[in-house]
Amino acid sequence: MALRNRVHRQLGGRYGQPDWWNERRAEPNWYGRQEIQAAEEKLARRRGTYQACDVVAQLSFGFWISLLGKGGRGGNYEMKYWNPSLRHLFREHRGGREALHGRFDRMRTLRNRIAHQERIFQRRLDEDFRTAVALLRYLSPPMAERHEKHSQVPRVLARRTGVLSGREPVRL
Repeated sequence: MALRNRVHRQLGGRYGQPDWWNERRAEPNWYGRQEIQAAEEKLARRRGTYQACDVVAQLSFGFWISLLGKGGRGGNYEMKYWNPSLRHLFREHRGGREALHGRFDRMRTLRNRIAHQERIFQRRLDEDFRTAVALLRYLSPPMAERHEKHSQVPRVLARRTGVLSGREPVRL
């Protein structure tokens, strides 16, 4: 949600309208247009009328991450979104747009695995947690600080290590 809100606010400011995707020079590639059209159709069926903020809320995490990508056919996102606008959201990031996109995409994959109740035990979850907090820090340092301070993930992972090593009994 932090990524979605910050990217939307940044692009809305850059292109001067809340439905920035309808601005000709900001138009996303084919995939992006399909996602937006599907969101608008769903909202129209459900509500009849809707606003840009409703479309924003309807778009998937993958859509927002794709805006950090290359853009593929029909959209040079480096020139359209990254250079003029989105790079300013990630001033602390070192390593370029492609590296950042890759890190967010790994988080998307983890999120999807969890949402679909797939196995994640083979992943380096401690590294995933650090990556998630680092990415969140780019978008909202106070939110990242709260997650680091209050998250139960490090404690659960430490317990998991103890169980797997035999140092701690398995409790059901």
